[in-house]
Amino acid sequence: MTESTSGELTDPPHPGPGGTAPPSMPALEAGTICAVAGQAQRQMRAWAAEHPALYDAKAFDPALFSTLALAAAFSGPGLSAGGLRMANRVCLWCFGLDWLIDYAATSRVEVANLVQRCATVADGGSTVGPPDGAAAEEELVRFLAAIRGELEAEPGYPGLRDVWRDELQRVLDAMALEWDWKTARADGGRGPTFEEYLANADNLGFSFVFASHWIASGGGGNVPTVRAASWAVQRVIRLLNDFGTYERDVQWGDLNALLLDRPRAEVEERIGELTSEARTLLRGAAESGAPELAEYMERQMDFCAGFYGVTDFWGTL
Repeated sequence: MTESTSGELTDPPHPGPGGTAPPSMPALEAGTICAVAGQAQRQMRAWAAEHPALYDAKAFDPALFSTLALAAAFSGPGLSAGGLRMANRVCLWCFGLDWLIDYAATSRVEVANLVQRCATVADGGSTVGPPDGAAAEEELVRFLAAIRGELEAEPGYPGLRDVWRDELQRVLDAMALEWDWKTARADGGRGPTFEEYLANADNLGFSFVFASHWIASGGGGNVPTVRAASWAVQRVIRLLNDFGTYERDVQWGDLNALLLDRPRAEVEERIGELTSEARTLLRGAAESGAPELAEYMERQMDFCAGFYGVTDFWGTL
């Protein structure tokens, strides 16, 4: 799917700004980006190996680490694996959180307890859980504590600490709400409308990952303006994701925009509108003093338009 000059999405699924075909990337640049992605993939696999109970599921297959690393590397082509380290760590953490809430959790109490523990750790509280706590949950909260500890040492942290904490809470609350919706639908009750689902796009985790990358990059830009651009990009990626994950979501019983109250053509039209809105807000973020961050977000959005036109990140169960 690509955005046409009229704002609609059309095939093939490899976009350029305004729907034009993207220029050919020199092989030298592509090779450098892929090398950085290879380094980042090894880092991510090492982090996962430190938390085996959390990341030992079949769905965390080698391609997941590879494609996540490629997404970050192509979004920040001038950055090293070190420059993308925090984005990749937090992205991997979000996948672990998503797995525990969206697939592994069997009760609302379990979801609520996990959300509360993550919030406590994010506020600097203890990682110690109940003696009979699940090993995967223990690893998730310890991973979050390590991430927070790294971020606290960054010069950009004091100015963006509240942003980071708010973005984490938005992810936690959004994932819990989606669990409620999915459970209600499975029991024959009411799920979300399309607009309610879109308004809950924080469950994707993009803006939380971006906030962490923002801190690690030293901050910059007008905070409300940059956050507004981040949320706009997140809404676009939320819907692009659903095109890429449709078949898996049907198999796993997950929510998906294409399974709600809008026909596919209307969802495609909405993506076009949201993409135009996001590009406008990204220009504002760049003009506010964050041009590199705005470019990073826009490249993430365009990467996802191409990527989700073919596949998604998760492996099979």
